[in-house]
Amino acid sequence: MTELVLPNDTNTLHNLMGGRMMHWMDIVSAIAAQKHSNRIVVTASVDNVSFSESIKLGNVVTLEAKVTRAFNSSMEVHIVVFAEDIPSGKKFMSNQAFFTFVAVDQSGNPIDVPDAVPETKEEIELYDGALRRRQLRLVLGGRMKASEANELKSLFDLKEKSAK
Repeated sequence: MTELVLPNDTNTLHNLMGGRMMHWMDIVSAIAAQKHSNRIVVTASVDNVSFSESIKLGNVVTLEAKVTRAFNSSMEVHIVVFAEDIPSGKKFMSNQAFFTFVAVDQSGNPIDVPDAVPETKEEIELYDGALRRRQLRLVLGGRMKASEANELKSLFDLKEKSAK
């Protein structure tokens, strides 16, 4: 998805407002989740949205989203945001985040989604990390006990064993 940063999108410093960026990220990631599942989707969670470099008035913003992994009815979507100052030719990555969507039927009830099949090295890495990120979301959201988050525990077990 591509957007042009207009005056109404900026703060008093002429930088893109974070809320507008998150709005665009929600749209592009919802489209990716809908395409993957061929279903209506709703936003379930937003992970840490990092802002590494400000985007200025007049920049062109390109948002890329892909489903990294599907669970029962939920899908994790990774979004990467690039900005470009066309006159100077400067292009940079500004933001990235993980959003989670749940596919629902016409009544709003969760419905199963197809598996995501990673193909590239990057897709495989994102796929492999998705279960840990999901467990962290569930623990932080109070929907899973930390003691049940086996993928997360294995990370700490590895670190403890290598420190000995």
